[in-house]
Amino acid sequence: MTGLPAIEQFRAWLEVGDRQSIRDALDQTHAADAAETLSALDEESLWAALQAARVNDAATVFARLPLHQQKALATFGKVNVVATLLDRVPADDRADLFKALDEPLSSVLLTHLSVRQRLDTERLVDYDEDTVGAVMSTEYAAVPSDMLASEALDFVRREAPRKETVYAICVIDEQGRLCGVVSLRDIFLSDPDRRLDEIMDENVICVRAEEPRTNAAEKIRKYDFLALPVINNNHQPVGIVTVDDALDVEEEEATRDFQRMAPVGIMKTGLKDTGLVALFRARVPWLLVLVFMNIFSGAGIAYFEDTLAAMISLAFFLPLLIDSGGNAGSQAAILMVRALATGDVRLPDWLRLLGKEFGVALGLGLSMGLAVALIASVRAPDIMLIVASTMLLTVLFGSLIGMSLPFVLVRLGFDPATASAPLVTSIADIGGVLIYFSIATWWLGDVIAASMM
Repeated sequence: MTGLPAIEQFRAWLEVGDRQSIRDALDQTHAADAAETLSALDEESLWAALQAARVNDAATVFARLPLHQQKALATFGKVNVVATLLDRVPADDRADLFKALDEPLSSVLLTHLSVRQRLDTERLVDYDEDTVGAVMSTEYAAVPSDMLASEALDFVRREAPRKETVYAICVIDEQGRLCGVVSLRDIFLSDPDRRLDEIMDENVICVRAEEPRTNAAEKIRKYDFLALPVINNNHQPVGIVTVDDALDVEEEEATRDFQRMAPVGIMKTGLKDTGLVALFRARVPWLLVLVFMNIFSGAGIAYFEDTLAAMISLAFFLPLLIDSGGNAGSQAAILMVRALATGDVRLPDWLRLLGKEFGVALGLGLSMGLAVALIASVRAPDIMLIVASTMLLTVLFGSLIGMSLPFVLVRLGFDPATASAPLVTSIADIGGVLIYFSIATWWLGDVIAASMM
């Protein structure tokens, strides 16, 4: 493959109608690189470029384009031309597009697909977005268990152009149930007269179509699979999840976690392609929630108004102390959310990790308490012990909240990423205010009483 020309070259070819140069360029370039370059074109020019390419090249590039561009391109050209292109798009990518299309376009396009592709698309569209079925491909290879290795090789040669992958092949019994898997390498190296049930791996690791899609990604990562069989409730194969699909799932889930931890609502498109209104809607709910949560911090300060009036130097250390507790809690929450997401930590580990976090937080609190005590010894020596002890306790409180909240959310059936840094910080702020002024009120009781006389 050669390097893809710059986007300006494509614009020049389109302007003069040089379809052959466009066809040759796309034929010699990887689809991912072609899609990245052509996505800079407007929809009309992009459609013209795809129409100039060979239909298989055009379909491969189309599948690599962002979903919002795929939706726009689906409105160009005659319906039967668009359907011919979509016929050659991988089934899982095609299903994603049909889920995003509005009526009546989706219905019209669906009727123009070939019978096989239409049935596959209708089946995949019915799966919930977060299930394995929504990301699987129906273009898999399945062979009967009594087939000879030589016959299986012939089958692979015939079917390979129509399958997404043939490196992992499903083996089925007389009832069509998955009874084993065999790799193309094992078939190629075995005796041509051996039956597949003699060389297949009967210890089949698979996933059900209705399971969360993250289960498929985790199994592919754990077992280093290129493809993972997907079965229905009758243990019959209905598709496969390939390693590239698993990578896409991992990326989407990581993006969702980051958005929740921001905290931001889930965005269907990338930041560059998300409109102003969609960005506003994604960000405003949590910010409003946090505004009202922070009222409690203000209420706590107001409740201890006499304490603050008696020793105004307390105000100097207030932001420092409560922010430190929130920062420590955010650290703990982010570490724990990621550990839960990767499977490194499970619910039964909570008690052991609580003890570990207490030890770490104690060390952090003592270190930060010493630091703030040094500052207080210069700025306000009379409250040095108050701010030092408050620092220790707020760091402990924030860290334990940050570590525990993800576990609580998982136990309640929520996404642990909801325990976002701002949420933990707000809770730690409220606790920090109460800890600080409670200690100060107790320690400065006589001073407060004298100031009120």
